[in-house]
Amino acid sequence: MNRVAQSALLFLLGATLLHAGTTDLYLRYVKSGLRPLVLLAGVVLIATAAATLWYDRRRADSRQHHHHEPRISWLLALPVLALILVAPPALGSYSASHTGTALTKPFGFPDLPADGPLRLGVADYAGRAVYDEGRSLRDRELKITGFVTLDRSGAPHLVRMGLNCCAADAQPVKIALTGNLPPVLAPDTWLEITGRYTPRRTKDPVNDGPIPYLEVTRAKPVPAPTDPYDETGNT
Repeated sequence: MNRVAQSALLFLLGATLLHAGTTDLYLRYVKSGLRPLVLLAGVVLIATAAATLWYDRRRADSRQHHHHEPRISWLLALPVLALILVAPPALGSYSASHTGTALTKPFGFPDLPADGPLRLGVADYAGRAVYDEGRSLRDRELKITGFVTLDRSGAPHLVRMGLNCCAADAQPVKIALTGNLPPVLAPDTWLEITGRYTPRRTKDPVNDGPIPYLEVTRAKPVPAPTDPYDETGNT
């Protein structure tokens, strides 16, 4: 590949990162806190592309001939263009059903509002239900948002995928659903569940991890959130 092709690919990749970082596209790949690094990487790649092209032009001025590289090398630009034109979907029910719950014991349980319905994240509810035995959840109306997945037996679960860094390390936390459920639950449907704590539990068939139940009183379809991996807006 010649320097012009290298510069073009670097520029395209840098522009793709800038596009992703200035929109919500980057949330499909990495957690929200890494946005500055995505933007910085884009700037560095574009600057590298410009420096590479400038160096090649200077070198070309001082030599008598130029070697032409095969044009097929430009096909390397296709994966980069695919990142721009086709945004990958967020990980959903397929990944969740084939991965064991990643629920871990929290370091502590912050105080919750004393009155009114509690809006909790999936991981917050699951952690309190399993490791605090639901002490702060009893006799409270709860609202939790997540997407639907079905286990191997067809039992429905409400799930959110969490990231340590990027989508490659995404792991699910699951809540088993019982009670007043819709007659048909399609995988990957996002629901806002209203319900109450129940001490009932089960084990994840994938890794034997603990999964608490939630007694559903109402289930309402909702649009997928802008950041499907972050629950801070759901608490």
